[in-house]
Amino acid sequence: MKEYLDRTMDIGPYVPEPDDDLIICRCEEITRGEIRKAIHEGMFTMTEVKRYLRTGMGLCQGQTCGRLVKQILEQELSKRITPEAENTARAPMRPIPMSTYGKEVE
Repeated sequence: MKEYLDRTMDIGPYVPEPDDDLIICRCEEITRGEIRKAIHEGMFTMTEVKRYLRTGMGLCQGQTCGRLVKQILEQELSKRITPEAENTARAPMRPIPMSTYGKEVE
């Protein structure tokens, strides 16, 4: 049976910690404190944090910060994140100029 997330659970108030200014997502410059605040505001899944803060939406596509965001979620919720609830990792990508796709029309 699939486990459902209890949206009524009380994880307590957000209390700042000394390492909250540590950058977790380098691509989008998102700190540990911002992620913790989002969790205390009701973002209880990897996908919700990603959509709310854009973690894992930079050039690395979560390859660098995904594991760290998962650890923060597990610490704040005191609950293990199942593999099904994790984000799908995508290959790193870079912007490509349109001229790469075809010749310029004069």
